[in-house]
Amino acid sequence: MGFFKFIFSKTFLIQLIIAAILVVVIAFLALRWLDYSTNQDQRIAVPDLSKQSLDKVDDKLAALDLRYEILDSANFNPDFPRYSVIEQVPEPGQFVKENRKIYLTLNPSGYRKVMIPDLIRRTRRQAEPTLRSLGFEIGDVSYKPDIAEDAVLELRHKGKKLEPGDELMKTSTIDLVLGDGSGRYEMEEEGQDTTTPEEEEIEL
Repeated sequence: MGFFKFIFSKTFLIQLIIAAILVVVIAFLALRWLDYSTNQDQRIAVPDLSKQSLDKVDDKLAALDLRYEILDSANFNPDFPRYSVIEQVPEPGQFVKENRKIYLTLNPSGYRKVMIPDLIRRTRRQAEPTLRSLGFEIGDVSYKPDIAEDAVLELRHKGKKLEPGDELMKTSTIDLVLGDGSGRYEMEEEGQDTTTPEEEEIEL
């Protein structure tokens, strides 16, 4: 009976309250020390570096105790200045610790050059999708006498004839010269005599 009487006594309750307060205080101090030791309170909002040059990026990140690393160059985007930031990780607005590295992707100086494939004697239906898939634009389409209708005879850019293996900037416009299916062009090239028997009699 003496033990139960002590549990419900005023002295025991006071000691219990004091112990609980000590536990709360110790836990609070431990959490504060943990926050301080791991720099949890030093959270920095990542700035928006989009369309900014590396000089500006360097100054802005240095002022925030952040670093950067260039990952690679993306495909050229005409909406962004050359050599400016086109993508970043972490994204703007996210919170990071000091000395965190920001990974950047830059916009290159311009469109890359693409090699002209061999499309001579290919059909227009084959040539146009091939050129578009390489990033070219289709310009004027003209016709010449040839035995094959809609067969590619020439590729031209700004009036200059293109040869397979030549290189042009992506998005360049390529004009197509196609055969009209008349057959006259091939006969004239081979040196065949196109004079009819009736014309030969008139000449005699």
